[in-house]
Amino acid sequence: MALVPDTVARLVKSGLEAAVQSGAGLRAGFRDEAYAAAGATVAADPPSAYRGAQLVAKIQPPALTEVALLEPGSTLIALLRPGRSDDVLAALAARNVTALALERVPRITRAQSMDVLSSQSTVAGYKAVLVGATALGKFLPMLTTAAGNISPAKVFVIGAGVAGLQAIATARRLGGVVSAFDVRPAAREQVQSLGAAFVAADVVTESAETAGGYARAQTQDEQQRTLDTIAKHIKDMDLVVTTAQIPGRAAPRLITAEMVASMRPGSVIVDLAAETGGNCELSVPGETVRVHEVTIIAPTDLPSTVAFHASQMFARNIQELLKHLVRDGALVIDPRDEITGAMLMTHDGKVTA
Repeated sequence: MALVPDTVARLVKSGLEAAVQSGAGLRAGFRDEAYAAAGATVAADPPSAYRGAQLVAKIQPPALTEVALLEPGSTLIALLRPGRSDDVLAALAARNVTALALERVPRITRAQSMDVLSSQSTVAGYKAVLVGATALGKFLPMLTTAAGNISPAKVFVIGAGVAGLQAIATARRLGGVVSAFDVRPAAREQVQSLGAAFVAADVVTESAETAGGYARAQTQDEQQRTLDTIAKHIKDMDLVVTTAQIPGRAAPRLITAEMVASMRPGSVIVDLAAETGGNCELSVPGETVRVHEVTIIAPTDLPSTVAFHASQMFARNIQELLKHLVRDGALVIDPRDEITGAMLMTHDGKVTA
């Protein structure tokens, strides 16, 4: 849910009016009555919710039928999947809707509180370990029992961004022996600070990180060295969580079919990059498959399975963004602003991205 009752109450208190479609918050645990108590109008259906709205906040991109409900001249804030939703963007421009892509919030200090990718990656990293642990036929922690000692499971996290670090922390809390890999040198200290071992080779270089803090695309030689490093380590792992993504590009393929075949029978891979093509060659987005006695899970919307807290965090990001966009009670869209300009996808009847 893009807005929760607490957030609605703050927005109403600041002088804004809010409308929420009836039943929209139920899956996340928020009843219509809570929105009404917060000061929102509860609309009976989508046309009623959209009618007269100057600004619409959503999580997923609108369907083309929803675009037709948006008021001409209004503003839409949502995850818009740049590069994968050209038809939606064209329709938004044709309707003279200004569209801001939440994926495009710049990675600068003053925009951190608006960054939905980071907040939702926190949720995904946490839940990925729980999903993987459930599918694994082993305990994660070391146990001493009347039947003897149980060795802890070995967990390997590929990619030490927000999702990866949360996966490391969660696996450590559950008692797994955790290791992690990332091509960015800055990740070493972060990984080790969480009590995990950092798997590195000469692929880790200062130039591997972009100005925005993401890993850059690797050269062919670097890719091969990365694959060699992962291949040596992965064969002894019980649970692997992959989180490596490059903004605006397909996810890097870091686990080959040959690597999967080398893994222990009964081991599990959770591929958090499934929506952008997957880090594992054998991943099927949205499905769980079993290949070479290895279970490969490729979820496409993991944060929605922790709907209450994912919605709370998303709504707080939207609230902070609105603080930036609304000035003296008026919505201000300034393409020259470093935050607004970076997010702008359609404006003045044109696709701008």
